[in-house]
Amino acid sequence: MLARRSSSKVTDVSPTHAEIVSVVEAAGQLADHSGLRPWRVIEIRGDARDRVGDGFAKAEGKKGKDAEKHRQKARRAPLILAIVASLGSKKVPRWEQEAVASGVAHNISLLLDEAGWGVFWRTGSLTRTKAVRKAHRLEANEELLGWLYVGGLPERARKPRARGRIKVEQHLSSL
Repeated sequence: MLARRSSSKVTDVSPTHAEIVSVVEAAGQLADHSGLRPWRVIEIRGDARDRVGDGFAKAEGKKGKDAEKHRQKARRAPLILAIVASLGSKKVPRWEQEAVASGVAHNISLLLDEAGWGVFWRTGSLTRTKAVRKAHRLEANEELLGWLYVGGLPERARKPRARGRIKVEQHLSSL
């Protein structure tokens, strides 16, 4: 975990569907109040990425040439994993269900990084817009949390890089 870093530039290779199945299965083994599993992952590859980009464009009222910029954003990586919170329980607070889905996203990111893939997390002001919800075919009880963009690591990114560590005393306290 201390070596993990985001890889905003990735190559056109990506994990197979079978590899993603294995990663999602492992990532889902986290603490989960009442065992709700209030999340799902949408695997987006190839031309399906344009659907995401078109959702971005529609959310901003862009058409034609202006919409192409958004398609290119959705094509920054050969694989996009959309992380969705599926909120169904009245017993477990909504924030807690979203926290579980966020935990799954982070676990997926760590597992893919450990397996040698480039991964970066994206969100933004368009994440929860109606057009983007529609592009992902979300149900009424679902919220999109963001996307993991996944691809191969370029050679220059494979070299170890010194990463600044946190100052633990700023984030850890005692009562």
